[in-house]
Amino acid sequence: MNILNKLRRTGVAALAIASLAGVTGTAKAQTVSVPLIESGSSLLYPLFNDWVAAYSADHPGADITTTSTGSGAGIAQAIKGLINIGASDAYVSDSLKAQNPSVLSIPLAISSQAVNYNLPGVKNLNLSGPILAGIYEGKITKWNDPAIAAANPSVTLPGHVIIPIHRLDGSGDTFIFTQYLAASDAGWASTLKYGTSVSWPAISGEIGAKGNSGMLSAAAANPYSVAYIGISYADKVASSGLGTAALLNKAGNYVLPTQDTITAAAESVADSTPADERISMIFTDAPNAYPIVNYEYAVVNSSQPASAIAEAVRAFLSWAITEGNAPSFMTKVHFLPLPATVVALSQAQIAKIQ
Repeated sequence: MNILNKLRRTGVAALAIASLAGVTGTAKAQTVSVPLIESGSSLLYPLFNDWVAAYSADHPGADITTTSTGSGAGIAQAIKGLINIGASDAYVSDSLKAQNPSVLSIPLAISSQAVNYNLPGVKNLNLSGPILAGIYEGKITKWNDPAIAAANPSVTLPGHVIIPIHRLDGSGDTFIFTQYLAASDAGWASTLKYGTSVSWPAISGEIGAKGNSGMLSAAAANPYSVAYIGISYADKVASSGLGTAALLNKAGNYVLPTQDTITAAAESVADSTPADERISMIFTDAPNAYPIVNYEYAVVNSSQPASAIAEAVRAFLSWAITEGNAPSFMTKVHFLPLPATVVALSQAQIAKIQ
């Protein structure tokens, strides 16, 4: 349902607009309900739930609905005006931006993506972009393949068939995972490329799953599988017994997704982030950088259906990139806060929402 229709249906549109028209501060001055809808990234979903609970407790009248539909759906619905905030691990592509110039990609935090595996008896595993590309193309089919063995000389690898798991839904996780494959493997870059959805090659035994929760469940239920799962699910990944692979970065080092390695990637990109903030942190040059790091985006149309709605969206997003970037929120989902320079860029974009 279009958000303006929802306002009209609840009978608060006129009152909300009149009440907020003269507000110059934050949403703490809000005294009536202005319903907002957020939908999209399953990686961002746990953080949005925490944010909305805290924000609502401190801001009378806040009414924000959150759903996990995948980044592709979040982007599409934000562009169509079906929701106010599309949560996405991916920025809006050049082609979509050209078609929809009023749609903004606003970083809210910094996250990463793990490559997880269900490999009985193996506690440490090194993988690379070319190895993962080979697995997802069906060219590397067994765990003791020479390429995997060469990357893991001290590990005894089983000869079992690999079960690759990929997302079925349009996904920012797929966007950043395939960006890593394209950046590190020329064959993948020239054929499958990258995006929120790709044409996965048909492989015997492959599994498709929806959302990060679906990827986690599928990996946990299938020994000898490999999957890409957002870092906000790290605690659930650990409790399920899955391993996390160290990935080969651009400098030639195998690194795990830790605070230090994610920070190294983010710091190498922060100062070069453009005004529209659409930039990749994948496969950066920093020696200690984890190779799959990204901004988590709010995809928002700068033209909202009513001034009261625009005010509510601005207030919430401004809170998210400041108070919402506090360690109490970031640590829980293994995210990092935005650097001050990027906060300023995001705030400038938020100010465009009318």
